[in-house]
Amino acid sequence: MSERTITPRHTTPGPRPSGSGGRLSPATRKLLSVLASVVLAILISVAYLLIDEWLASDDQPHEPDSIAVADDLLELVDTLTVRKEAPMDGYNRDAFRHWDLNRPEHGFGAEYEHYSRCTSRDVMLLRDAVGPVTLDPQSCTFTIGADGGWRDEYGFIDRKTGELRPYKWMTAPSDVDAEHIVALAEAWRSWAARFDDDTRRRIANDALNLAASDPSANRSKGDLDAGNYLPPGTFRCTYVDRYLRVKVKYGLTVDTAEHSALRTAAEDCITRGGTG
Repeated sequence: MSERTITPRHTTPGPRPSGSGGRLSPATRKLLSVLASVVLAILISVAYLLIDEWLASDDQPHEPDSIAVADDLLELVDTLTVRKEAPMDGYNRDAFRHWDLNRPEHGFGAEYEHYSRCTSRDVMLLRDAVGPVTLDPQSCTFTIGADGGWRDEYGFIDRKTGELRPYKWMTAPSDVDAEHIVALAEAWRSWAARFDDDTRRRIANDALNLAASDPSANRSKGDLDAGNYLPPGTFRCTYVDRYLRVKVKYGLTVDTAEHSALRTAAEDCITRGGTG
C-alpha cells in the first residue's frame, strides 16, 4: 500500500491579543484605574450625604407642624355647628374617663397596636418622643437613651418680656403633660355634657386630641377654646387642623367668636402653607 502524505490546510491567523499572555495593556489598566477611583469617590460622597441627612434629621426638633396643612381646613370650618356654649353645670373631668388602655379605636395606628397593655397617655408619649425613647409593651415602662426626650411644640410667652421662650426640653415622662387639644372642659361646653360616657371616653383618649406639651405651656392655655387661645409657636397650624377635626368628628359645637377665630386661623395657615 502506498503511503499518503497529508498536507495541512493553510489558515489565516486571527488577531493576537494585545500584550503577552492576554494581559491588558498599560493604557487600558490606567484607564480602568481612573474609572475605579471615580466610582469610589462617587460612592463615598453619596455615603457622606446620606449620613449627614440622617444626623440632621436625628438632631432636629420634632416638628409635626412641618406637614402641609390640607386645603379642606375651610371646609371643616363650614362643617362646624355654631351654637351658644353650654353651661359648666355638673362638669367633672371624671366624666371623660382617662387614661384608657390603648385600643385601635383611639387611632394611634397599627404600629402601636402591640402596646395594648399600656395607656393612651403612654402611647402618645412614645409617638411624640424625640430620639431614642422606647416603651416596653409588657411593663409599659420607658427607657430614655442619650439625647432622647420630649420637646414642647406649643411655645410659651414670657409675661415679663412678651417674647417666646425657648422650647422646653424634657427627659422624664412625668415632666410631660398630656395635653388635650380640645380641652375636656371645652368639650363639655361644646355640648359633650349630653353625650354618653363612652363617647366622652373616646374624646379623652383620641390620638388626634392628644399632644405632649410643656406643663407651663399647657397651664397657659387652661381650658380655653380656639377663640381665646392658639399656640404661639410652631405647632399652631397643626393645632388648628387637629382642633377642627376633633370638633367635627365628635359633633362638638363652636360659639360665634370661636368660629370666626378658626376661620381666620385656617385661612392664615393655608396662606402660609402650614407654617405656624
